[in-house]
Amino acid sequence: MLYHLFSYLDKEYDLAGAGLFQYITFRAMLATIFSMVFIAVFGKRIIQQLQKMQMGEIVRNLGLAGQMEKTGTPTMGGIIIIGAVVFPVLLFADLRNVYIQLLITTILWTGAIGFLDDYLKRIKKNKDGLSGKFKILGQVGLGLIVGLTLLVNEGVTVRKFNTNLPSSKPVSELVSTENYQDIKSLETTIPFLKDNEINYSELLPNETASNVLYVLLVIFIITAVSNGTNITDGLDGLAAGTSAIVATVLAIFAYLSGNIIFSNYLNIMYIPYSGEIAIFATALVGACIGFLWYNAYPAQVFMGDTGSLALGGVIASLAIVLRKELMLPLLCGVFLVENLSVMIQVFYFKYTKKKYGEGRRVFLMAPLHHHYQKKDIPEPKIVTRFWIVSILLAISTILTLKIR
Repeated sequence: MLYHLFSYLDKEYDLAGAGLFQYITFRAMLATIFSMVFIAVFGKRIIQQLQKMQMGEIVRNLGLAGQMEKTGTPTMGGIIIIGAVVFPVLLFADLRNVYIQLLITTILWTGAIGFLDDYLKRIKKNKDGLSGKFKILGQVGLGLIVGLTLLVNEGVTVRKFNTNLPSSKPVSELVSTENYQDIKSLETTIPFLKDNEINYSELLPNETASNVLYVLLVIFIITAVSNGTNITDGLDGLAAGTSAIVATVLAIFAYLSGNIIFSNYLNIMYIPYSGEIAIFATALVGACIGFLWYNAYPAQVFMGDTGSLALGGVIASLAIVLRKELMLPLLCGVFLVENLSVMIQVFYFKYTKKKYGEGRRVFLMAPLHHHYQKKDIPEPKIVTRFWIVSILLAISTILTLKIR
């Protein structure tokens, strides 16, 4: 809203300072600050309201150190994260941008799924919450919206430059409409290849099959990452801190992919109008860091499924619209390993029970962070080490842009 207001004032009245709002870096920094300010102003109030509504965490006794002490801690704190993202985005982003519209839809959609699950567990006293099939159905529905929008919307393009441009490619050449075409394409970034790109349309013999493959992949990624984040949210500050690290990398990718000079210098895909995504991503970073004020050990509030599903869904969508989804296994390695630890544990337990008549386990407990709790490692130390691993994965993901 402020972006549109100051754009109008700058254009019509040449108001001093209004031109600053044309710079993505300026608005991205403001988005981060206002995200944290939102949490500083409203965070405590929302937590108190959750306490009044008796939205306390219901903890099953799994024999973990300090676990039962968390009983009654307010949950559904993901409302704070969602508000802290949407508020600055509405203020500082270009709301006409299709990517911004998709990301707002994503965080509200997945947040609503998680909210319904938390609501059923705490208010309706339904210990199972929202049925798993309805969660999956909601995630599939969002995947269809994201995938089909990216397929059919005319504003979703990549820029292809003429091959006969000089190697130096001065800015005057890059911005000349004679030297490029903005085309609809299913190209995406893939690390370690010489050209760093792959086109889904080349994987199958016809366009219809390629489009179906793309939409199915989008559905799978959104479902997998949102569920992975949900599983990771088992220790104080773990999901929020890891998500902040991942979102920082995606903010960098958004800025580079939407900047014609830097994308040319780094020889990475230039995606017109994608720079605006950096404002959403930096708001997400600010929201996750701000939430840690209340969620760090010992937590005053938990994000619940409201927050974890929203974080996972929006991280997946950010990567997809930036055409960096094939980097998610590396960037979101913590979420992936947490997910795999549960799958391995369940599979091995069922396999050994069928074969030997007694179920056996690979880990002391799944997901993986509980395995380390069973080893009597203090919770803050586990969380900090997971953050360190996530930072290493984040740096490695950025390096893949140049390792070919």
